[in-house]
Amino acid sequence: MITLQDIQDAASRLQGQVLDTPCVESRTLSEIVGAQVFLKFENLQFTASFKERGACNKLTLLTPQERAQGVVAMSAGNHAQGVAYHAQRLGLRAVIVMPRFTPGVKVERTRGFGAEVVLHGDTLEEARAHAYALADEQGLTFVHPYDDEAVAAGQGTLGLEMLQAVPDLDTLVIAVGGGGLIAGVATAAKALKPGMEVIGVQTTRFPAMVNAIQGTHHPQGTSTIAEGIAVGTPGKIT
Repeated sequence: MITLQDIQDAASRLQGQVLDTPCVESRTLSEIVGAQVFLKFENLQFTASFKERGACNKLTLLTPQERAQGVVAMSAGNHAQGVAYHAQRLGLRAVIVMPRFTPGVKVERTRGFGAEVVLHGDTLEEARAHAYALADEQGLTFVHPYDDEAVAAGQGTLGLEMLQAVPDLDTLVIAVGGGGLIAGVATAAKALKPGMEVIGVQTTRFPAMVNAIQGTHHPQGTSTIAEGIAVGTPGKIT
């Protein structure tokens, strides 16, 4: 279970390695909903995603032996690029397993960061299983996209920055896939402001976290425009 201290420690490690992105009011959204709405511009990170935070925090915590052997990750997008980019920065070998349906532009971007890209499987589950197999065979450290305390703590630094930028925030609305982002941000926000309301939002086609928390059985769809949060099973720690 991650703590506020874990997230604060992650923030110290990430200083100078990821951006403290702007958190500014959206006049358009504020007018639509009748309340002040602030947006955290994580698209300004080097790989255009908050995923860099968790990836970088995890990589900086590796032991010397783990660093020497390298890492492996499975992703069809942002997590892949975050791991690849920061592994390259830190001088680590990175193997990224991507399912065969991954768009070519994402494959090339990941390769562009120096990662060894392996295309395997027709589903995320098949790709993940292959990544675990490579980890066992080659002694690589598996960097999970969300079900890892170091990754979730890294994502939680986003919450610290939001409250530093706008101390009067009273509600956070967070997109939920596997749950790493909301687990980290909610931990930070609730520790600093116990009265803070944290609302997680999922697409109706991928309601895995809703089902896990509420005990419901909403059916899972096959595709969504929100592909970044199209996760079939939430994490055990999230």
